[in-house]
Amino acid sequence: MMLLRRRRTIVIAGLASTLVAVVLAPFAGSTSIAVARVFDPSVPFADNLDAQIFFLARLPRALAAAVVGGTLAAAGVVFQGLLQNPLTTPYTLGVSAGASLGAMCAITFGAWLPFGTVTAASLAGAGLAVFIVYALARARHRGISTTVLLLAGVTLNAFFSALILFVQYVSDFAQTFRAIRWLMGDLDVAGYATLGAAAPLLLVAFAVFAWIARPLDLLTLGADAAASRGVDVTTVQRAAFFSASLATGAAVSIAGPIGFVGIIVPHLVRLVVGADHRIVLPAATCLGATFLVLCDTIARTVLAPLELPVGIITAVIGGPFFLWLLLRAR
Repeated sequence: MMLLRRRRTIVIAGLASTLVAVVLAPFAGSTSIAVARVFDPSVPFADNLDAQIFFLARLPRALAAAVVGGTLAAAGVVFQGLLQNPLTTPYTLGVSAGASLGAMCAITFGAWLPFGTVTAASLAGAGLAVFIVYALARARHRGISTTVLLLAGVTLNAFFSALILFVQYVSDFAQTFRAIRWLMGDLDVAGYATLGAAAPLLLVAFAVFAWIARPLDLLTLGADAAASRGVDVTTVQRAAFFSASLATGAAVSIAGPIGFVGIIVPHLVRLVVGADHRIVLPAATCLGATFLVLCDTIARTVLAPLELPVGIITAVIGGPFFLWLLLRAR
């Protein structure tokens, strides 16, 4: 009963902070807008510049930041629980590199690809990476070898990164500039249509997250101990791998590979609420959403009217944190 009450309190507080961040963030920017003007029903929307800036430019960007931040944080929690490695991120197993390669191919060779948009090509690349890593992890095991999973992911990351460099090399200047901006992690390209396309994938992933929260707690005791308590270890490992990979691919397809969110937020949450995944997952989702909304607000305002890619801000914050984490792990 106490656990249920605590979980409910944390989720409500987290959702409230995320909602406040999403509502207030669109009012910050190089162009000032007035609250009264934005929600003035007497002014037609076509003539209301403040409302257009709020609803068409800044609100979808804030929503995208919340969705991507929450997704990457939750995926980081699941991957760390699956691999039993506190330094694992949503990008460790090559999903991000596969998505990035797909996006680069769409930008450079879009006219010859069956995928019409960068988002679709990114999801296709992520799917290819998931298939390869999973096939390698199962090659000599009836279940999933987490060690092989990790090694295959790291190797595939390096291989896809080399292919990304090759695609950039054969691109022209305009394509290269667009590709580099995408690789920095940029929410400027996100809109309602992009969020709508990713929504079904994210709903499936988060439904699986809710189901595997308790089994992930038992997996921390070891595969044998979890199996003795009734956990189907192989099924849980597969569900964790595919759901977290699906969530990561969807997040990258929206905004590009935004780094460090999936490692900063899970560890901050565990320092506050402990290691119970039934609490850590919803808390990390809410904190990740709020964190990326705040980072994107900084990216849009710190050098206004110039807007920085949000990936730069998360890297500036996450780099020192990651080094501290490495020292702490020793």
